[in-house]
Order: sequence, then structure tokens, then C-alpha cells
Amino acid sequence: MHSDGRSRWPGWARTAALACCLLLGACAFAPPYRQPDVDVSRPFPVPSPVAADARTAGDLAWPEVFRDPRLQQLLRLALANNADLRVAVLNVQAARAQAKIAAAALLPDVVGGAGFSRTESRPLTTQQWSASIAVPAYELDLFGRVRSLKLQAVEQYLATAEAQRAAQMSLVAEVAAQYFQLRQAEEQVALAEQTLAAVSRSLEVNRARVDAGDASEVDQRAAEGQVLQAKISINSYRRLAAQTTHALEVLIGQALPTELPDRKPFNDSDQIAALAPGMPSELLVRRPDILQAEHLLRAANANIGAARAAFFPSVTLTASAGTASSELRGLFATGSGSWSFSPQVSVPIFNAGRNRAGVRVAEANAGIRIANYQRAVQTAFREVADALVAASSYGDEWSLRIALVGAQARRLELATARYDQGEDSYLNVLSAQQDLYSAQQGMIGAQYNRLLALISLYQALGGGWQ
Repeated sequence: MHSDGRSRWPGWARTAALACCLLLGACAFAPPYRQPDVDVSRPFPVPSPVAADARTAGDLAWPEVFRDPRLQQLLRLALANNADLRVAVLNVQAARAQAKIAAAALLPDVVGGAGFSRTESRPLTTQQWSASIAVPAYELDLFGRVRSLKLQAVEQYLATAEAQRAAQMSLVAEVAAQYFQLRQAEEQVALAEQTLAAVSRSLEVNRARVDAGDASEVDQRAAEGQVLQAKISINSYRRLAAQTTHALEVLIGQALPTELPDRKPFNDSDQIAALAPGMPSELLVRRPDILQAEHLLRAANANIGAARAAFFPSVTLTASAGTASSELRGLFATGSGSWSFSPQVSVPIFNAGRNRAGVRVAEANAGIRIANYQRAVQTAFREVADALVAASSYGDEWSLRIALVGAQARRLELATARYDQGEDSYLNVLSAQQDLYSAQQGMIGAQYNRLLALISLYQALGGGWQ
């Protein structure tokens, strides 16, 4: 359609007004979102092992939770260098860009163009100059299909962002777990070396007494067995320390630095802050995996609207306006203007049930997302309960093992004194030494298990989400 320059712009105004009316009258077919029913009204099945006024994990950033200065430095390196975390961040960036692409479909594209053509058909030569702007194939979102797709892309982006936060929280927990495993291995090596020194001195004494005829070879062989067992323990824990160091280096994305801050003593009870679990309902807004499942459910819900809209007609507008002239200087002169407006309506008539199947697929996917959300909540509830049990149990066990070490140390002292005075055999000293070493190993292991339980509690509660 063509018109002169005086009538072109009123035509555009009428077209814009018509489009606005159509858009304002648009409707959407996505079902209203309803959060699935989950039972979070009851308290956790086990009591909290900390004071009632302790702060929850959501109130603390990770540097406040993990208080060892050396561990804090390793966590900073991991958050800056870890390859898996970089992939998670890039996934968020890609999802955000995809959401912007989906949102851009709500507005028409506007393109500009200019051209020149020259045609020779003897004896005539003609040339044409042109300039125009155009809106190519803009879909009026009368039934909410485009808006549903935009909402789906936004919710998928938010789900990806929660996945990135979950990856960060998991990385913090994994670095902390590997760090304390390294500390445990180093403590066990130091204990084995200390034990080796003690049993080596006992072996020398026994050899001298055997040579003097004051002791039997059985005592000497028993002492030799202690020395060999201590050496085996040293070798085993050194291997564990080396392998754990390698795992830490992968997590922090570089070799373990030679210069690191001083560390807290391994038996320090204040390595990790005491965390209160709070209310079960708080997990719904704190745990990134639950939030991710909810966003994916919202995305599936929006996809139902897009699938339902496919049953209805789609209206596409193509329009352009510009000028044309046989001479460049007349390109913008009065009377050189032109415009065109081309609406197109597409009505689905027969597609072999594709649209109906598309709705069923979308509804089934939404049902799957509901089940996944409910499972995420149930899993979170169980993990918090398990972590509370472990934190309380291993805390009590650590205290008991400290007392056991004291009792076994006193027993060894008494057995050694009786042996030196000739009142008892070396087998009692040997048994006391072995039991003391076992108690000391158990004390270190209980502290490690207690720290792991606190890390698990931090992760189960959703980490520091502020």
C-alpha cells in the first residue's frame, strides 16, 4: 500500500494504536502457580546440639563459620580459581543472556536500510535511490505464548543461579572437608612418630635387658612389633596426607602455597562456629537446591501456557516506511515517501495432534517438577536431621575419647612403673602402650568426624546465604 507524505504518519499512528489495543487485550493460558504441599510444620526430630541463642547458617557468611585462618585462605583461593565453579558461573551468564533473548521477542525489531540501483535498457538508463525503516515479522502476543516463553527463560536463569550458589556452597564444604582430612592425617603422622620414638626407646631397653639376662626374648620381639606397627602407621598416614594435598590442589586450582596463615590447633573446639538449625520452613528459602527445584517448577508451569497458546491463531505484522527517488537530492523531498503494512494471521487447522501432545508433555513435565521439588524438601529435612544427630553424637564421643586418653595414659604410667620395679611383666606395658595409641588415634578421628558433621550441618542448612 502506498500513500503520500502527508498521510503516512497518521497511518503509522493508527497502526500503533491498534497494536497497543491488541496487546492490552492479550490473554495468557499458563495455569496459576501454586507451591506444592510439603510438611514443614513439625520441628526437626532431634534437638540442636548448640545453645538456643546460637545463630543459624543463614545469618553467617562462610568466613564467620570456618574460623581457621589457613582454611579461610584456601577457601578464597578455591572460590577464585576452581574450574567447576567457573563453569557454573558461565552457565549463569549464558542463562541470563538467554532470558534477555526471550524478553526481546516481546518488542518489535526495527531495521533500517538504504539502497541504490542502476538499470540500463538502451536507449534508457534509470536509477533509484531508497531509504527505509522496517518492522519485520513481529508477532503480536495475543494469547501469551511469547510471554510464557519469556517467563520460562527467566525461571530457568534463576534456577541456574541457584545451581551456581549450590556449587559454591558445595565447594566451600568440600575444601573444608579435605583440609580437615589433611589436618587429621598430619596429626596421625605426628602421633605415630611420637609413638615410634617411645617404643624405640623401649626396644633399646628390652634388648639391653635381654642381653643382661633380665628379660626374655618375648619382650624384645613384642617391642619390635610395636616399632614396626608405628612405622606402618606413619607410612599409611603420610600417603593419605599426600593424596589429600593433591585433592586440595585440584579444588583451589593451584599448588598448595608454601606461605599460609597460622592454623588453629587441631583439637581446638572453636574450629567451626556453632550453628542452630532454625525452623524447617526456613529451608524453603535458604537451600539452593530447593530454590532451584522451585524455579524449574515455575518454568515448567510457564511452558504449559506456551503449549496451550499453540492452539490459537498467531498474528504477525510486517511494516515498513521510507522514501524513494531517481535522484539522491530528491530522496527526502515531498511526495517521495512510501509505506507498507502487511498483517498475517496463521490459524492451526490440522497438525496430527501435535499441539495436544505438546500440552500433555508440558503438563507431565510440570508433574515431574512437582515431585522433584517435594523430594528436594524431603531430602533437605533428612540431611539436616542426620547432620544434627552426627554433630551431637560426635561431639559427645570426642569428649569421651579425651577422657579415655587420660585414663590410658595413667594406666601406661602405672604399668611402666611396676615393670621397672620388677613387679609386672612387659606384656602389661605393651598392652597399655597399644591401648593408649589406639585411644589417641580414636580421639583424633572423633575430632575429625565432629568437624565433618559440622560441615555437613552447614551445607544441609543451606550455607551462608546472605
